[in-house]
Amino acid sequence: MNIKIAVIQFPAANCDFDAIHVLNNVMNIKADLVWHNHFKESQYDGVVLPGGFSFGDYLRAGIIAAHSPAVDEARIMLKDGRPVIGICNGFQILTEAQFLPGALLRNESLKFSCKWVNLKVENNKTAFTNKLKVGDVIDIPIAHGEGRYYTDDLKGLRENNQIVFRYSNEKGEFEKEANPNGSLDNIAGVCNLEHNCIGLMPHPERASEAILSPKGTEHGKLIFESMIEFIKRRVS
Repeated sequence: MNIKIAVIQFPAANCDFDAIHVLNNVMNIKADLVWHNHFKESQYDGVVLPGGFSFGDYLRAGIIAAHSPAVDEARIMLKDGRPVIGICNGFQILTEAQFLPGALLRNESLKFSCKWVNLKVENNKTAFTNKLKVGDVIDIPIAHGEGRYYTDDLKGLRENNQIVFRYSNEKGEFEKEANPNGSLDNIAGVCNLEHNCIGLMPHPERASEAILSPKGTEHGKLIFESMIEFIKRRVS
């Protein structure tokens, strides 16, 4: 099966090459770096909106990129059932484009936060978590200044099983100290109702090789492996 993934390149993105490296060289999956104005959804089985500072985060994080032609193409993929993931700035783009509920606000500390965190898996029924188990605790780094997740419909998120990851300690407990940015209910990642689109603030592409992890883990790789598994099941 010839699977092909697009990693969208926006002006001032800085995690696009990391995502391409993981897909091409770690996962051995064909992935193209595609300039946002040139992206055509019909050529791809899935799409990654990477982290960085698209368009310099002018106005607010993700808002300009949310009006890019690439997002219109990604919306077609979403409706078709293909997997769409937004990482960090990509998550901000997906909320601004209303692919996902809620918003990302300035960190509670008002400071940029860059460190490894623990995430507890809340939903393993998405296109990006089928290789994980509910209750698993994985370690993945963050690097953001506007990662504080907020929604005015937390009840709806819970009822629809749209909370995918929550910040926790190593034991899976939701302590305030484990929340790096003040996110509501320790939320680190959410999905759409159909579960084929997720956004998360932590960077799985920076946690897909043991040499990069202080614990020698490759937990981020499981997210990309889940995407590939989802695509295989979808087209089989």
